[in-house]
Amino acid sequence: MLSKKYLISPLIFICLLISAFNLKAEKRIRIREMGVKVGILKPGKWNSITDVNGVKVGHFTLIEGKNVRTGVTAILPHSGNIFQEKVPGAIYIGNGFGKLTGISQVEELGNIETPIILTSTLSIPAAWEGILDFVLSLKGNENVRSVNPVIGETNDGFLNDIRGRHIKREHVLKAIENAKEGPVEEGCVGAGTGTICFGFKGGIGTSSRVLPPSQGGYTVGVLVQTNFGGVLQINGAPVGVELEKYYLKDQIDYELVKENHSSDTTIDGSCMIVVATDAPLDSRNLKRLAKRTMLGLGKTGGISSNGSGDYVISFSTAKDLRIPFDSKSPLRTQQLLENDFISALFLACIEAIEEAIYDSLFIAESMKGKDGNFIEALPLEKVKEILIKYNQIKK
Repeated sequence: MLSKKYLISPLIFICLLISAFNLKAEKRIRIREMGVKVGILKPGKWNSITDVNGVKVGHFTLIEGKNVRTGVTAILPHSGNIFQEKVPGAIYIGNGFGKLTGISQVEELGNIETPIILTSTLSIPAAWEGILDFVLSLKGNENVRSVNPVIGETNDGFLNDIRGRHIKREHVLKAIENAKEGPVEEGCVGAGTGTICFGFKGGIGTSSRVLPPSQGGYTVGVLVQTNFGGVLQINGAPVGVELEKYYLKDQIDYELVKENHSSDTTIDGSCMIVVATDAPLDSRNLKRLAKRTMLGLGKTGGISSNGSGDYVISFSTAKDLRIPFDSKSPLRTQQLLENDFISALFLACIEAIEEAIYDSLFIAESMKGKDGNFIEALPLEKVKEILIKYNQIKK
């Protein structure tokens, strides 16, 4: 008979089982760590929107109790007073089922004058208040009486108690305060905390591309908040079909269709996209650049459904193009990239968006949230097998 000192209590035994299970959990990695190369252009140092010099990203993640799964992500075009030194900007609407703020002034004037905030749909008012507090508090803005906040959103109401409106202005200020250069945290963080993509856990993803010197050597960086559906493809491999999780599966699998089949509800959602570049582009060409992101989204299998708010916010960090709030001269002299030299930027944008969406899925972890609702993470080991099967990576 064993001595009492060798007996394990039931509680300790359960804890050991849980630990053993966690050790076997899939390690979350970026898609390039699996050996997948998206496109032909090289990424920047961090493979992130922050590879565009001066751009900063900050998150605030709010996970409380069983029902709160939300957050805020802030993108700063530069470290200075953005209101006093506005950046050329544009907004493109892929599908307008959304509540993005600040569109009309960006469309009219062609510039962005605040940090860009991404959050949950019903948290836009709090984001507005947070941006106002930030901008009005900056030195030099003492007499400012009008601000145009740019705020994007997706609906995280399946995993998050969205009606509780748990995001407050101080959380927005915290995300701005947390903004930094360098690597960007991805997956279930910030505005991506409670999102769903292709029926799996979505989140924040980011990527970048650097053009060869012959094309100007410019950098394009992107960040996505993925919360949309479709039929997932990875580098052309039919991953969603192979995993048997995709839009309309319950309706086109004719042998399994029943008279009162359940409706597929995973298609609607939204995708917020932010594009930064150091290329000298004005608002017109920034909108042209923004349009190409929808091609990247399409390559992943997204279809921009009826209920999907797909918005693209783009800006240039070129210092010579900054727009002063209080200009002393009625005339401006600018050097802009000619139309004939922009195609490489289009390619860079498409590739970066595609990879950023993949990374949002690869890094995100399974999550249980509101009312016990559960969304599983993309099963990476199964995805690896599929990619090997379709010759996307080596065994």
